[in-house]
Amino acid sequence: MDALAGLLDGPRAHRAFLLRSLLDPPWSLRIQDEAPLTLVTVTRGRAWMIPDDGEAVRLDAGDVAIARGPDPYTVADDPATPWQVVIHPGQRCTTLGGEPLEEEMGLGVRTWGNSSDGSTVLLTGTYQMRGEVSGRLLTALPPLLVLPGEGGDHSLTALLDQEIVRDDPGQEAVLDRLLDLLLITVLRKWFSRPEAEAPTWYRAHADPVVGRALRMIHNDPAHPWTVAGLAAGAGVSRASLARRFTELVGEPPMAFLTGWRLALAADLLRETDATVGAVARQVGYGGPFALSAAFKRAFGVSPQRYREAGVPGTGAGAAGAAVSRPGA
Repeated sequence: MDALAGLLDGPRAHRAFLLRSLLDPPWSLRIQDEAPLTLVTVTRGRAWMIPDDGEAVRLDAGDVAIARGPDPYTVADDPATPWQVVIHPGQRCTTLGGEPLEEEMGLGVRTWGNSSDGSTVLLTGTYQMRGEVSGRLLTALPPLLVLPGEGGDHSLTALLDQEIVRDDPGQEAVLDRLLDLLLITVLRKWFSRPEAEAPTWYRAHADPVVGRALRMIHNDPAHPWTVAGLAAGAGVSRASLARRFTELVGEPPMAFLTGWRLALAADLLRETDATVGAVARQVGYGGPFALSAAFKRAFGVSPQRYREAGVPGTGAGAAGAAVSRPGA
């Protein structure tokens, strides 16, 4: 498993919210759905993404934006257009006064807007993920990033545009996988740009030594890894791996391994009915007591309390700048 696979390996898109919006100006949507991650792409016309803290960013046809929640933001035809529609948690749509708009603005299967032939067409996909594994990557993203569409491969967005309005058997699964593919493609392109300031642990995957050690950890977290064992697998000395790993990743190999194991444990506790003992064995701890002690040091609560309370994951890493758009 690599860093991008870790984003979607636990809570993959499952019946994700997907919508095709047809809009004629003036229009302005206040998004306060608290979704952890939303992907917006413009297939016709243009739009503005306006974070509450940061500069407005224009989206032209072909551009893709990723908004990292839960903070609210606005999508509009112009930054000066007053709010007209509010999107609440659960994708409930109302006027500013709270009157529902779902039926009034519905235009067909997964299609919505103020005009059946809108000059602007938006595709929106929203993830509802809370996992600690994805948190490690999510917190490496800025609250809002825009990947310009010039010269890019638009085949995925074109296919999503075609499929989003279909209502065939199994269509939700098709759309979930298309959304996953589009997100991974965008993130891979984003992190390939030096301006994006990819996190150190992501860049380290390209290193022939450290990348091999990271893959061993990711692929088999339950293995009783030691620095010596990782070094042997990577074909270098123990001291060489420890030094190189710490320099590139920002923490020693065993500290990274512990963080990865606890991230996996947090996901399993939230998303499965496995006992604490079973979770402990899956992530490399000898038993429930060993996992509980490590988990409480990291999260401040026991695994059982974490599961019962649904404590939201915080992940790791820097939040980044308010808005980031390389090459803009």
